[in-house]
Amino acid sequence: PTSPPALPSTGSVTGLPLPRFASLRSDEVNMRVGPSTSYPIEWTFQRRDLPVQIIGEFQLWRRIRDADGAEGWVHSSTLAGRRTVLVRPAATPEATLRRRAEEAAAAVARIHPGVIARIRACDAGAPWCEVQVATHRGFLRRTELWGVGLEEEIK
Repeated sequence: PTSPPALPSTGSVTGLPLPRFASLRSDEVNMRVGPSTSYPIEWTFQRRDLPVQIIGEFQLWRRIRDADGAEGWVHSSTLAGRRTVLVRPAATPEATLRRRAEEAAAAVARIHPGVIARIRACDAGAPWCEVQVATHRGFLRRTELWGVGLEEEIK
């Protein structure tokens, strides 16, 4: 069996790195099976700010992957550069938002899986990211987040 072709490291349209993360700009974003409105709609996302991973580009269209691994095409105007993450705690039913970037720090809030948080900062390779969920600010483990690379830095 042959392995699939490697993804290009930069987008052919924007020159930006691939893959990269973005978020949905509105509460209704159509994901299509191909890069044009002539292709059928496969899925309609109904969650503004949901993080998605851009894995391809064609003209004004972006091939995206969601947290569940579903892939399809959306128009670039439906994406925002605003960085968000989906909380996905693995070992526990909820994630603990901490006051500081350490396990022993005081809990600010408990965050359920599937909640969208806004990234405030992630140091390159650091195990914690500073996030905001509604009015709560604090730190979550990078491993509990979908929408940020393991080594990625966000300021």
